[in-house]
Amino acid sequence: MFSDGVFAVLITVLVLELRPPTVPTYAALLDLWPRWLSYAVSYVFIAIVWTNHHYLMRYAGEATPRLLWFNFAHLFSMSLLPLSTAWMATSELAPQPVSFYAVVFFLVNVTYVALIWELNPARDASAHVRRVLRWRSLITLCLFGGAAIIALRWPIVGLAICIACLVVYLKPDPGRG
Repeated sequence: MFSDGVFAVLITVLVLELRPPTVPTYAALLDLWPRWLSYAVSYVFIAIVWTNHHYLMRYAGEATPRLLWFNFAHLFSMSLLPLSTAWMATSELAPQPVSFYAVVFFLVNVTYVALIWELNPARDASAHVRRVLRWRSLITLCLFGGAAIIALRWPIVGLAICIACLVVYLKPDPGRG
């Protein structure tokens, strides 16, 4: 329940960063597209991470100290999302803020991998499912890391890589149809 509360607070903090345009026109609203895109990607990211977090936590038999610390690390990395989103949005997708945003995605994924190792959700799964979980984590870690570097030169490409990586996590359990 604590984790659910943290995710709910993150969404609330994220939306509080949205500001309406100073001019009451649709053109002024469209001029804020970097902010809206940043918010939308971050909102979807939180939803995906929250869904995957629920998938993993169903394998928790007990709240061991190690599991609690891995979970706190995961929640800490998620807590950086509103900051990175706001910076990226206000910079209008400048290179360093987009790179930092990708670094936050990388950190969230690293801590998610730690949760996977601790909870071992695939212990009862087929070899195929275990292989997919392992490769999905490793490939997206590399892609998020690459996106952080690429964003320093081509921020839109770095952001696009982050968005593309989210698609593979839409379905937490690759063994279910």
